[in-house]
Amino acid sequence: MFRAFVMSWPLFLGIFLLMVGNGSQGTLLGIRGGMEGFSTFELSLVMSAYFAGFLGGSQLAPEMIRRVGHIRVFAALASFISAILILYPTITDPWVWIALRVVFGFCMCGVYVTAESWLNSSTPNNLRGQTLSLYMIVQTSGIVLAQGLSMLGDPAQYVLFVVVSVLVSISFAPILLSVTPTPTFGSTKRMGIGRLFKVSPLGCIGILLMGGVYSATFGMASVFGTRAGLSVSQISLFIAAIYLGGLVCQFPIGWLSDRMDRRQLILAAAAAGALGAAVPLLSLSFPVVLLAGAVIGGVSNPLYGLLVAHTADFLEPDDMASASGQLLFLNGFAAVIGPVVTGFAMGSVGPNGFFLFLLGLFAILTIYAGYRMTQRPAPDASETGEFAPVLPTASLVTMEAAAESYMDQEETAADDDEEEDHAA
Repeated sequence: MFRAFVMSWPLFLGIFLLMVGNGSQGTLLGIRGGMEGFSTFELSLVMSAYFAGFLGGSQLAPEMIRRVGHIRVFAALASFISAILILYPTITDPWVWIALRVVFGFCMCGVYVTAESWLNSSTPNNLRGQTLSLYMIVQTSGIVLAQGLSMLGDPAQYVLFVVVSVLVSISFAPILLSVTPTPTFGSTKRMGIGRLFKVSPLGCIGILLMGGVYSATFGMASVFGTRAGLSVSQISLFIAAIYLGGLVCQFPIGWLSDRMDRRQLILAAAAAGALGAAVPLLSLSFPVVLLAGAVIGGVSNPLYGLLVAHTADFLEPDDMASASGQLLFLNGFAAVIGPVVTGFAMGSVGPNGFFLFLLGLFAILTIYAGYRMTQRPAPDASETGEFAPVLPTASLVTMEAAAESYMDQEETAADDDEEEDHAA
């Protein structure tokens, strides 16, 4: 992993600063919106708008890059991002924020695609798995640090938004100044969702459900904290606990997934998430909420990678890259709806609606995973690729990199089997 870092440290530094900025603005908007008197429904639309823009970017950004190149797209979208971060506290109107968040989500997706393209092109095949792991650590660490930044100033003032804008602006420098050559960006043949569902029903349904979980935790956690009467520092700690839980549990769960039926692990993780979401319904004391955040984050982020790996287990190597685009679409589609449903639930039953929504999604995944285990046998562990950590924030580039990692592993395993046969 150290070698992977040395080869691409400017890119990792830029991505880290970018995640600090992106993680901070989501928290700040939830808190500032509550201070400005935005309703829960209005804030849910604000948070949902980011995912709508991100989903649009995932479809359009690759074509933009093919037309005018990585550097032009990157520079243009970076300018919009910095400007939007300054505009948030200047125009505190929910409908303006909704429009800005759509543009922000679109631009962030384009920036992710560009940065991840550079990272992927600079990584040799034998380091791809390590690079994906390191990329996940850098992303999560940036979001966790962002919560500490939120505690250093007053969200009601202008300064924190300016600091976030500066951090995001600085993040582009190491990426653009990297000596890594501009990567090529080819087109990928798409697999229909209907065909993908026939291949892996649990993968499709699971990714759809986890899109709702991710958007609720990433987008609505600060809104929940405001409605529950938590202080700014408590909200920041709650969000940090979600991502720290995911960081701590990612590798143990990944290690287990390579040694057992992944559906059993998906079921167990989803059941743990349901339990974590159920406990705060009995008490919204801060220690309970903090523990619930750690449990929910600890299973939700690894679950996304588990579902991608499970889907790959039933695909031919040549279909993995094309299937990743549809998985990304399912995740993005659910992510757009998640904050709105969460906001409706919170508006109906109060802050507990946040955990009720998560409980429902985890419970559905638990039941469906158990059902799918009765429908067909699990593939042999020797026939499956190793777990590659993929976060719900990943663009199509990282999804395809994970698919290439699985292909490399399967090709290596096939070569080893041939060598053993020849030796015999």
